Amino acid sequence: MVRTISVLMVSALGLAACATTEEAPTGPRDGHYKVGSPYQIKGVWYYPKEEPGYDETGIASWYGEPFHGRKTANGERYDMNLLTAAHRTLPLPSFVEVTNLENGKQVRLRVNDRGPYSRGRIIDVSKRAAELLGFKHNGVAKVRVQYAGKVKGSRPTSEVPAMAAPVASVSVEPLPGSNTGAKDGAVRTASLGPAIPMTDGSVEADDTVKQGQASPNAQIWIQTGAFENRGFAQRQASKLGGSGNVSISAKVQDGRTLHRVRIGPLADVGAADAKLDQVIGLGYNGAQIVVD
Repeated sequence: MVRTISVLMVSALGLAACATTEEAPTGPRDGHYKVGSPYQIKGVWYYPKEEPGYDETGIASWYGEPFHGRKTANGERYDMNLLTAAHRTLPLPSFVEVTNLENGKQVRLRVNDRGPYSRGRIIDVSKRAAELLGFKHNGVAKVRVQYAGKVKGSRPTSEVPAMAAPVASVSVEPLPGSNTGAKDGAVRTASLGPAIPMTDGSVEADDTVKQGQASPNAQIWIQTGAFENRGFAQRQASKLGGSGNVSISAKVQDGRTLHRVRIGPLADVGAADAKLDQVIGLGYNGAQIVVD
């Protein structure tokens, strides 16, 4: 990963950030609460929803100067020096705990924007958050993202009606934790320690950097599907035979045994990005980068 200038390009030019060019409100907290309707970006549907049990691992990126002061998806003003983040589907605003799996550093971030739309990223954090998490210089990091509660004063979901959206017909089952029809999320994992306690109501922001559980040896994979039927997984793995080291791993989740088709492990994020592009080019539009 090229440093400094390149970091900005990765996080800003790669559609990783989502702040709009519209005139911003006068303050960073002048926006409104929204879950949002389903939306489509580059042929992929995303389905915003409340998800109190959200707990995923994957690759994080950050965005900064090009979007500083611009309007976020819920009408707030993006301030790269505050602890905020962009997420594809969680309610805006809400809080998440983000842990850098490489060093264990953990911060609570206010999700107030949509994104990232770079395939293989699960969250886009502010410059300040990247600094505190210790990956600003590298541009990306392996992270765990956990829902941490509602923002104080948020209106209930019933006040925000959602519109229906088409759901693509696919030959594979949705990955657990992914968006229906989109399959561009990361696979949830319970192997990295217990999730943080869920809150019944709203929570306050917390600027404290905590020491969470590090998993420096967590590996990066391309996952092309997850099936309850092992035969389906074997057929997909056979078709991918020429794409690298393909394997099938079983995992019990929510009472179901899922057979996950994976390529890897990959040496680093750059290698994973290249392999993801290759696999998507072969027609596996639901492929994604996962960390396990």
